[in-house]
Amino acid sequence: MTDQNKTENLKTQPSGSSRMIATMGSVGLLAGVLLVVTFQITFPFIEANRAELLERSIFEVIPDATQKAVYTKTEADKLVLLGEHDGSPFRLYTGYDDQNKLRGVAVEAQGQGFQDVLRIIYGYSPDCECIVGMKVLESKETPGLGDKIEKDARFRANFDALDVRLTPDENQLLNPVVLVKKGQKTEKWQVEAITGATISSRAIATIINQSSQTIVPLIRKNIGILEEGQ
Repeated sequence: MTDQNKTENLKTQPSGSSRMIATMGSVGLLAGVLLVVTFQITFPFIEANRAELLERSIFEVIPDATQKAVYTKTEADKLVLLGEHDGSPFRLYTGYDDQNKLRGVAVEAQGQGFQDVLRIIYGYSPDCECIVGMKVLESKETPGLGDKIEKDARFRANFDALDVRLTPDENQLLNPVVLVKKGQKTEKWQVEAITGATISSRAIATIINQSSQTIVPLIRKNIGILEEGQ
């Protein structure tokens, strides 16, 4: 074989770097396909678990409720029962006892935590005009610190009767929900922080304050509709 033929053969053979790039590309493509397939397979199970958690949580944050209804709102801020095929993202969950008496309204809310977005649900009682329960639906807070917002009994007790009364015109909270240091809670609208997890504690207080500033006036304006269950 002449030197010219050897040179032409070398030119037609892929280099080591080219083979490596091709191999990495193939591996990346396969990994991407596997991720998509895995997501498509697991997504229905993830959604089913979320729905089950939400269903349980509604009754956890509305004491004494044994049945529920789901409401959405119109452009005129009137609450109406959610239709079976209504895809409205705005939803309020009303809880009733066995005598069909309104026991409270469960509200989903979210906001930025220390690590990521926090999703919670809280229960509002029109009888005491207060929040009577709170549960974390989704959290990536630091284990052993930030996740105490889910596990710390003393912190959760803040939401057994958290005052969210409205001003006389029922347009805003009479007192905003605020965070205070541990041992300094003196008012029913204050949330006592967890030592070592102040940022996560403040996130919960902020989420509830911002949500209730809007939702509680909406509930009060539609309380007759909710009590009748129609």
